[in-house]
Amino acid sequence: MVFKDGYILERYPQEVINGIKIALKTIGNSQAYIYLNKDYYARFSQTLKNLAGNMPIILFEKPSGYIAGEETSLLNAIEGKQAEPRVKPPYPTQSGLWGKPTLVNNVETFYCVSKIVKDEYQGQRFYSIEGDIKNKGVVELFETDTIKQTLKKTNNIPPFPYFAQIGGGACGEILLPEELDQPIKGAGSIIIFNKETTNVLDLMKNWVDFYVSQNCDKCAPCREGLFRIKELLYQNNLDQKILNDIFDALQKTAFCPLGRLAAAPFKTAIAKLL
Repeated sequence: MVFKDGYILERYPQEVINGIKIALKTIGNSQAYIYLNKDYYARFSQTLKNLAGNMPIILFEKPSGYIAGEETSLLNAIEGKQAEPRVKPPYPTQSGLWGKPTLVNNVETFYCVSKIVKDEYQGQRFYSIEGDIKNKGVVELFETDTIKQTLKKTNNIPPFPYFAQIGGGACGEILLPEELDQPIKGAGSIIIFNKETTNVLDLMKNWVDFYVSQNCDKCAPCREGLFRIKELLYQNNLDQKILNDIFDALQKTAFCPLGRLAAAPFKTAIAKLL
C-alpha cells in the first residue's frame, strides 16, 4: 500500500520544510519536531536534515506501534514516556510537549501551507487509492471531488461488483457503489474490494487482528471490546445484539479515536455485506 505521507516526503520534501519554516516564523521562540516512523526515518531523515539546515527542527523516530501515531501518544513518545494517549482536555494546543502549547499537524498540512503562501494552492488534497484496481497509488485532486469522481478521474471504476472502504484504512466505513456520490472524509483513503472474490468474514478477521495487536490496552472498552469482537468472529458467531452493544460501547466510551472509530468498519460491513 502506498501511503500519502511517504509519497509527499519523497516528492515534496522542500515544500514540507518550507511549511514548517513558515510556522516557526509565525510562532516566536518555537521549535519543530518531525515525527517519522522507522521506515520513513531511514528513507527521508537525511534529506530533511539537509533541507532544515540550522533551523530549530528535530527529527524523531517513532517507536513501534500504530497507537504511537495518535496526537497525544506521540507527545509522550517524544518526552520519553510510554506511547499511549493522554486525557483530553487539556488539548495539545493548551498543554502539549513538556506542558507547552503544541500544534500537531501532518506533512500534508505543511505542504499546503507552503503552496498557499506562494499563491499556488488550488483547493486540492492527496488521496490514496488501493485494492482491487489497476491504477493504485497517491493522487492530488480537488477536495470537493466525490469518491466516484476520484475513481473516474484515475480510471479506477471496477468492471465488476465491488464495495469500498473509505476514510482511514482499516477504520474506514464500508460504502456501496450507490453511496459514492459524496466527498471523501477523514484521511483520504479509498480501498476497493471485489465483491465476488472477497470473503467478508476473513476481511473482518484481518481488521480485528490489527486492532487487537495495535491498541494500547489502556482502556477497558477498547481492550475488552476488541477481544470480544475477535472471539465472536473466529467463532463465526455474528450475534447482532452482542456486537451492537460492543460497537455502542466502543463509540461512546473508548479513551481515544482508535477505539471510537474501530466499530465503523465492522458495523457497516455487517449491515451492508452480510
